[in-house]
Amino acid sequence: MDSRRELVDQALKGVEAWEARWGAVPGAPALTPDVDVAALLEDYAERMDATLPFFHPRYAGQMLKPPHPVAVAAYLAAMVVNPNNHALDASQATSPMEVEVMASLTEMFGLPEVALGHLTSSGTIANLEALWVARELAPGKAVVHSADAHYTHGRMCQVLGVESRAVPAAPDGRIDLDAVAAQLRRGDVGTVVLTPGTTGLGAVDDVRAALELKDRYGARLHVDGAYGGFYALLGEHDAYPAIGGCDSVVVDPHKHGLQPYGCGAVLFADPGVGRFYRHDSPYTYFTSDELHLGEISLECSRAGAAAGALWLTLRAFPLERERGLGAILAACRRAALDLAARVRASDTLQLHLDPALDIVSYWPRRSRMSEIDAASEAMLHAGMAPDADEPVFLSTLRVDAGAFAALHPDVERDADTVRILRSVLMKPEHEGWVDPLHARLEALARAA
Repeated sequence: MDSRRELVDQALKGVEAWEARWGAVPGAPALTPDVDVAALLEDYAERMDATLPFFHPRYAGQMLKPPHPVAVAAYLAAMVVNPNNHALDASQATSPMEVEVMASLTEMFGLPEVALGHLTSSGTIANLEALWVARELAPGKAVVHSADAHYTHGRMCQVLGVESRAVPAAPDGRIDLDAVAAQLRRGDVGTVVLTPGTTGLGAVDDVRAALELKDRYGARLHVDGAYGGFYALLGEHDAYPAIGGCDSVVVDPHKHGLQPYGCGAVLFADPGVGRFYRHDSPYTYFTSDELHLGEISLECSRAGAAAGALWLTLRAFPLERERGLGAILAACRRAALDLAARVRASDTLQLHLDPALDIVSYWPRRSRMSEIDAASEAMLHAGMAPDADEPVFLSTLRVDAGAFAALHPDVERDADTVRILRSVLMKPEHEGWVDPLHARLEALARAA
């Protein structure tokens, strides 16, 4: 594949050829800065130099990685044109692209072909829309989610004026469906949120078993696949094929979909929910009788560049298991399993849980929770110290002492919570870097 610079150059040539069709544009002196822009860009580069190396496999902390060069080139080309996917009036090329990518996501999740959906600026906004529709369909009823689900659900319920109830998670991080059933028996729950890939441990909730609760109690099921949704391609967990029987789904292409921030997506199995979005605008929606995406979105202005970048990326890396995006996810999964196996065999490190996706959780072997907490923090900071010879960038996760003790009963419980280490191996390049990463973790654990 061509380099990022070559792809960007080709993309810009396409834009410039399009611009040339419309004739010369008269100059506007006000648009010419009266400063040295080249010098400003040097200052900008110096400021950006403070950023951690998200592109490198030595960064194994949070869910951060650069967009693929194909996405960069496509986004840049559309960004120069700057279409707005709110209406076809302003996005003749990129709105149809968005419709196509939403059809691909619909197929990936096994939702009905008539499912309704659109891109959003983030998973937070996508979840907000799903919970808003849930409120409109079941006014006055509560939303139930796991205590280990993303905090956005409680926050967005607060915004919507909806009661949210957090039920316990099992020690392995999955939602406790017995606790969910107990809530549903009260008769005042409208929606249950399920997470196939929690952002803490990467735990995959049992969506298939939750469908039985949906049938029994009539509650809606909303799937927050912002982080783990694309793992539906690998078919490794029974939860993913069951998503097709749920009512709404969120996924973030700016996580595992190789896209720049912000690119989220929300899908509804029943296209009839579009009625809740109905509105009129006296100065848009006038160039076409076809559906304008703004008519089914809470957001108004939305970057057409996000749709264009995702459209081209999925042409280059189709949503398939053995090739395209599936092959990339498989490399991340192998990296997680490899690191977990090495930690499991270690004398200095202890695996917290077998990874369900590409998040590996572990801790330095100590006899007390307080000692594990302190040593984990020491490893985190020593790994990314400015003077470190081989820096690695990790993250920590605060675990409830009860959940920790259930998995590791031999550790003395002398604290209410314990911080452990967490590595997100969501770059395929991590597969070839497990050996140096593990060696560095071993050295940090011995020195902590």
